[in-house]
Amino acid sequence: MTPTLIQQVRVLDPANQTDQTADVLIEAGKLWAIAPQLAVPAAAEIIDGQGKIFAPGLVDLYSHSGEPGFESRETLDSLQQAASAGGFTRVGILPTTDPVADHLAAVTPLQLPGLLPWGALTLGAKGQQMSDLAELATAEIAGFTDDFPIDHELLLWRLLTYAQPLQKPIALWPCRQTLAGGTAREGEDALRLGLPGLPAIAETTALATLLECVAATGTAVHIMRVSTARSVALIAQAQAAGLPVTASTTWMHLLFNTADLETYDPNLRLDPPLGTPTDQQALIAGLETGTLAAIAIDHTPYTYEEKTVPFGLAPAGVIGLELALPVLWQRFVASKRWSALQLWQYLSQQPADCLKQAPPTLKLDQPLEAILFDPQASWQVTTNTLKSRSENTPWLAQTLQGRVLQTWVA
Repeated sequence: MTPTLIQQVRVLDPANQTDQTADVLIEAGKLWAIAPQLAVPAAAEIIDGQGKIFAPGLVDLYSHSGEPGFESRETLDSLQQAASAGGFTRVGILPTTDPVADHLAAVTPLQLPGLLPWGALTLGAKGQQMSDLAELATAEIAGFTDDFPIDHELLLWRLLTYAQPLQKPIALWPCRQTLAGGTAREGEDALRLGLPGLPAIAETTALATLLECVAATGTAVHIMRVSTARSVALIAQAQAAGLPVTASTTWMHLLFNTADLETYDPNLRLDPPLGTPTDQQALIAGLETGTLAAIAIDHTPYTYEEKTVPFGLAPAGVIGLELALPVLWQRFVASKRWSALQLWQYLSQQPADCLKQAPPTLKLDQPLEAILFDPQASWQVTTNTLKSRSENTPWLAQTLQGRVLQTWVA
């Protein structure tokens, strides 16, 4: 195969905490050399790396596929293309497809390069009856989750007890359904905008119960979709007490808050809803202090017809695999709030740690799992430039700065 030489590119290596300018040689899908300067191999493809970034691939903990069951929203092929276009070399696929991935036959079609299917904790992901976890654990799955809150406390305790010896990651979304029902986080903004409020205790009471179950069973748990300041505090207390919990928030909850709902843009309708400005700042600080380990994309495609409705009627969720890196880079790295290595920790190394996987690294003579990113490249977000089948994003028709030029998937 023709070798590729990327000259004088900024190389980020979060595993070794290095940020340097170097030449990079790639051949036959492997990384062959990184050095301050390399000789040009015969017949090599030369890429000018100045101003660009070469770094390990990104890892998304949880996102949705339309296929099987909802192919008009997304197919597995379009999902892979969207992930590659956004620099994600691994994407956790939530089990809420049709059929639900609660048995081996439903999991197997989802096992494609770069895709990591989650197995459902309960049959039909309905939170009523335990799936055959031992059978699912024989497949190459990311772990177990329902993608829906489990309100049945006895079942939750039994799930954690039974799943512990299987040594698979368990991801849970704390939300007390009897307290849910609003479309915006309860507070001044929801009241001012006339949106039904969802109290923070819908999340925190469920989280407190979950943490008690973890304390009783000792089973490690990843907490999904953290969205409130109080939740960050509860998780910090649990970690300080030695409980085996990790946690993540979504990229949208870092970028927006309830004040942004003035537009009533249905693409800001999320579940859990956007937090208050205080929640938003607590989530950002939670990443910086290590209480929250990772940023999840929670890519959730919907058709134009499904999403183009009044805010209160819109299904919750937006796409994000192609957009997250450039938007987060501009918001946090270009502004100098975070270093580039910090962003890669939150989007690559630490999500892999949460999945109990070896993270993507820049090891020589190993199958390459990396991306080439140009933080200065501008592009317009349109139906033609997006690889996803859906376009439910607040950035549609806007120009973004930063684009992934190439992705190598191991």
